[in-house]
Amino acid sequence: MEIRRFAAPLGAEVLGVDVRSISDRDWREIHEAFLEHHVLAFPEQTLEPDDQIAFASRWGELIPFPYAALEGYPNIIELKNRGKKKDVNQHWHSDMTYNPVPPKLTMLYAHEAPTLGGDTAFSNQHLAYKHLSDGLKSVLGDAQAFHTAEGLAKLYGENVTEAPRATHPVFRRHDETGELGLYVCRAFTRRFIDWTREESKPMLEHLFEVAIRPEFQARHQWRKGDLVMWDNRSVLHYAVHDHGDDPRVIHRCQVRGVKPI
Repeated sequence: MEIRRFAAPLGAEVLGVDVRSISDRDWREIHEAFLEHHVLAFPEQTLEPDDQIAFASRWGELIPFPYAALEGYPNIIELKNRGKKKDVNQHWHSDMTYNPVPPKLTMLYAHEAPTLGGDTAFSNQHLAYKHLSDGLKSVLGDAQAFHTAEGLAKLYGENVTEAPRATHPVFRRHDETGELGLYVCRAFTRRFIDWTREESKPMLEHLFEVAIRPEFQARHQWRKGDLVMWDNRSVLHYAVHDHGDDPRVIHRCQVRGVKPI
């Protein structure tokens, strides 16, 4: 097994391993690499849904999907290219921050991938936090932010008042490494607790821009057989839809996390 970085800010490829048959020792090495690099890619895998579930379950309890789950597999959603206008993931976000306990990691397996395009971009939020001034860190050190899925509810024609909502710290401490990171995103974060929307807007706009600075980013170009996992406690991601109608079929599962602190 070889673990090789693929970008300076974050990310590594894990080569020479079949995730269907890894030893406990290999898993411990992979886990350490995951905490260090935040995004891991395993190329040239050959996985059935049961294989993906088995590997993902080594990281914790999987989260069932109440809607659109793969038939017979409540923990997997099949993502297909439905065209750019219907793609709801074209924004920078950490998955499901509108829930009180968001998933700690997301794992995607590519059954089909476009010849060109369809990348997933990532941005390292520990580097974003380190970039902030000491003064700003002091002002927002204990701040909490309000996250909501109202935008998604509108998109799907659902009742906005029933959309999930949550409050999380602006700076999140990773529950395994203790490292601090910026924990807001344009997709779901609306305001700071005890601040008005008008007061929050300029500060949030600044944080949103810092969060996705180019020097904090890396991209993964998908190939059939790629298994990619990322740490929602450490990165934002963005699904780049630049591949037109080329087929792209990916199975997604997620591992339950802990309440952000």
